[in-house]
Amino acid sequence: MSEEERDFEEQLRELLAEDAYTIRPSPVPYPQIRRQGVVERRRRVAVAGAVLATLAAVPVGAFAVGGGGTGTADMATTPTASASAEPTPTPTPTPSGPAGPATAGQLRDGITREQAVEGLDNCIAEHRKNVAMGARDLNLGKADDYRIILALKSTGDLNSPGDGVFVVAVQEKPSEVRLVCNIKGGVASGLNYSGGSDRQPDSPPVLVDTNANKLYQQSFLNKGNWKLPFSWGFIGTVDPTVSKVTVSYGGSTSEAVLDHGWFVAAGTLTAQVTRNPHVTGYDTGGKLIYDSDEDKTYQQVQ
Repeated sequence: MSEEERDFEEQLRELLAEDAYTIRPSPVPYPQIRRQGVVERRRRVAVAGAVLATLAAVPVGAFAVGGGGTGTADMATTPTASASAEPTPTPTPTPSGPAGPATAGQLRDGITREQAVEGLDNCIAEHRKNVAMGARDLNLGKADDYRIILALKSTGDLNSPGDGVFVVAVQEKPSEVRLVCNIKGGVASGLNYSGGSDRQPDSPPVLVDTNANKLYQQSFLNKGNWKLPFSWGFIGTVDPTVSKVTVSYGGSTSEAVLDHGWFVAAGTLTAQVTRNPHVTGYDTGGKLIYDSDEDKTYQQVQ
């Protein structure tokens, strides 16, 4: 074989060797890949542990931003407690039920707050029974939404025999409601309801409740022959300019309690009267700004 032929043969073998490498690449370095995989898994475990430790520090009730769309939030559920976290103090339980009046004197004639609450519960429950039987639903809501502003003995008369208890309760939200419940023998025997505010743009600073007469009068059938002694109550609303209200009834005058926008007065009659209570209101400077004797919308005589 000539020298040229040997050179040609070597070149051909080199070309064939290069083509063979191109078609079948070198073996994959599995040991190296396995080592890299182990390292990567360890790294991910470490990151996951850090994330869990962070979540453990999030208090119960925390909100996650996003996830719920506009106007929503997803509450974190049962996070794992951190070993170093201090125990959360247990909050003091909040008493349930209707709120009580501003002063103890608004619960009269030995009536306790528990008895007043029970009476209000009975009235609302009785109303629900009547609605189930076809009565109009007044949307009284729950007793827990009310605030009791007055409780006193109710004297039976010819129109409604038998003594009992009056409970007056008000609700501001979700709507304004005023209830006068009459309970006799533990059973609701009467319910007077008013919804919405009685106040108008031209209302006086002191405004007597439209049904307050149910608390300070006996039935018209008893006119001239009231059962005595008679425990009476009187309610209405005041605007923010009023700092004092006085009520005169049956020859005695007393200062009413101002209770979250309401005025509340009460007393005991030992003799029958023919005139309704006389009401006056004063501003913070002591100036007279309301006198029921000058209020043309107020009925003076019974």
